[in-house]
Amino acid sequence: MSTYTQILYQIVFSTKGRERTLSKLNREKLFKYISRLLENKKCHLYRINGVEDHIHILTHLHPTVSISSLVKDIKLASTAFIKEERLFPNFKGWQEGYGAFTYSIKAKERLVNYVMNQEKHHAESSFLEEYKNMLISHEVEFDEKYLP
Repeated sequence: MSTYTQILYQIVFSTKGRERTLSKLNREKLFKYISRLLENKKCHLYRINGVEDHIHILTHLHPTVSISSLVKDIKLASTAFIKEERLFPNFKGWQEGYGAFTYSIKAKERLVNYVMNQEKHHAESSFLEEYKNMLISHEVEFDEKYLP
């Protein structure tokens, strides 16, 4: 028997302290690097985007990859890449945790558009507001003192 899955993940995490260090100038280099990392892990990337203080990754995970190990690898490798390439001089790292939300494949087009339009979206709301809304809409219990 083969393994078949179709789980769409939206992974979200911020910079340490939500510092606005991911300047637009080099964000695309970071996103391309993360894209290659996902490809090497046989994950299908639908869209990656973000603003100064956080990123969104919309992807399908290969069945052999766990979400926790994937996020850990993304954070470690991208931190090293940012420092080696000197992409964001004031970057101090990523938040400790992350958000990972699952969706039906039927939501793909809506999510791709949502991730693609992050700058427009965040002209109206902060990352913290967005993150709380995601947690609430997915019925995830949380303690505000642990939010990024």
